[in-house]
Formats: sequence, C-alpha cells, structure tokens
Amino acid sequence: MKRGFGSDNHSGISPEILQAIADANVDHALAYGDDEWCARAEALFREHFGRQAKVYFVFNGTGANVLNIDAMCRSHEAVVCAETAHINVDECGAPQRVVGCRLLTVDTPDGKLTPDLVRTRLHGFGFEHHSQPKAISISQPTELGTLYTLQEIRSLADLAHSHNMLLHVDGARLANAAVALGCSFAEMTAEAGVDCLSFGGTKNGMLMGESVVILNPALDVDIKYRRKQMTQLSSKMRFMAAQFDAYLTTGLWRRNAEHSNRMAQLLHSELQQVEGVRVMYPVQVNSLFAQLPSLVWHRLQEEYFFYDWNEANDVVRWMCSFDTTEDDIHHFVAALKRLL
Repeated sequence: MKRGFGSDNHSGISPEILQAIADANVDHALAYGDDEWCARAEALFREHFGRQAKVYFVFNGTGANVLNIDAMCRSHEAVVCAETAHINVDECGAPQRVVGCRLLTVDTPDGKLTPDLVRTRLHGFGFEHHSQPKAISISQPTELGTLYTLQEIRSLADLAHSHNMLLHVDGARLANAAVALGCSFAEMTAEAGVDCLSFGGTKNGMLMGESVVILNPALDVDIKYRRKQMTQLSSKMRFMAAQFDAYLTTGLWRRNAEHSNRMAQLLHSELQQVEGVRVMYPVQVNSLFAQLPSLVWHRLQEEYFFYDWNEANDVVRWMCSFDTTEDDIHHFVAALKRLL
C-alpha cells in the first residue's frame, strides 16, 4: 500500500518498539501481567501520570474506552460526549452494548465540549424515568484535531465533580496533544482533575496495546475482573508492557508525536499556496481537515487513500504519521495541484 494520509494506524512500527518486543522474547515469564516488564511499565505510568495512577493494559482503544466507562457507570447512567466523539461514532455501539449505559451527545462547532454545552444534558437527576448523567467523556485531541487547554479540562472536571460526576479522557493521541501544549501527561490529566483515561500508543509507533489509567482511586474497584469479562486480558502481557517501557523510557512518544505534528504543519503551510482548498479547523496536532471540490478529492483518492469526513460538505481528513516524510507531503500536494 502506498504511504499516504488515511490514518496514523496505517503506519508501521517504530524500530525501537520492535527491538523492545524482541528483547522481551527470551526465556519464560509469568502470564497475565505478573512479570518484570509489566512491573516496570506500571512504575513508568506512575512517573508520568502521578503516584496514584493504576494502569490496566488492554488490546485496543475501544476496549480501553469501554473499560473506563464500565468503571464509571452503571447501566442506568449516562455519559455526556461530543456528537463527533469516537465512543459515539466509531465504536459500533460498544459502550451501550457492553456497559448498557446511554450516551448523551452534544453538537459542537469544533469537537470540543464546554461547560455550557454540557449543562444542556445535565437534568433529570433523581428522576427514575431518565438515564442519570454520571460522566463526561472528552477526546484529547478531539476527532477534529482540536485541543482542550489545561484550563478547559479543569473547568469540565470541576463541572463534573460539582454534580457528583466523573471526567474521562479518550487519549488515543494524547502524546500529540502533550507535545502541542508543551505539558506533561500529569498536567493534562491528574492535575487537571481527570478521573480516568484511555492512553494509546498504536497511532504513534507502537504495534498494539492500549491502556486504561485510573487516577481516581474510588474507581479502582474490581477492574481486573471486568477486564477479563470484556476479553481484554492478554496472557503474554509482557509484550504489551515492553512496548510501553520503550515508548515512555526513551522519549519515543515525544519524538514520534513531534514529527507527526510537524508534518501536519508542513502540509498546512503547503496548502496555503493551493487555491481551492479550505482548511476547516485549526491544525494543532497531526490531522488536517480540508474542504475541496468533490471531483478533485474523488480523483485524488485514485492515487492516495484517505477518508471523506463529511461527504455532504466535501470535507476530507488527512492524517500524518510518525513516519511521514517531507517528500510524502510535497508529492501529495503536487498531485493535488495537478488535479485542481
């Protein structure tokens, strides 16, 4: 498959990650997380997210999000999220099926929830005929590539806690957000009042494996059993942990995210010289959303794979990866110019 801009899931694996897996592939080790690699990785998560952080490794991002929601909510409760949220659009109803809870979606102009927007869903407390709002879920960065500031996260956490609710962060691309904001993971989560989060590395150079990070100790109840019930418990977990060890110890998360963010900025800069292309949202991480004539992007898809994000409005999404090169950008823009 030609290297393109369809998804950061299309990229390969960082050599450091492959080497870490190979290094862990020696002798025997206890299964299901009782090994030295998991112990080291868990210690690293406490360094990056705070001493209270408890991590549970899972196979994928949907598993991480659903396990977090299961920790926060019962089936009669509800999660407030943006209409564009991954848990609402791209997880095939997994939270509703597995947890049984309801998603209360909010239309947003830029993918970001605000306290005022969330308040429109905060009603019916104590009324047995209504699903009870129990959690707020945000994506950082959002599915539109926009970022919450640290203060915006704190404001949502304060609103949630004032209503005896909880705040979850879908952090599939959290590394890109941390690099863009120039902050640590802890500053963006634990110190901002986040109760739990999904932390991913697959989109940033890892092979597989995501993690549930519990920051509020009150939520850390029987999660190991729930993870098993959700078929998210890996037997040879050392190979997940070894990846996170390399990812967090060597600064790989930062280098890869800096590069993919920088490539998106280069793409944005190149597009400024292309008449007929309108960039729809601020380019803050490694994604870019553009509006252009339908005939053009349909023909461009004959050369490059990418997603039509909103076909009705001719908006497409272009994603940069840790292995995107400047030549990739230049060739892509040259192809676009030819078609225009």
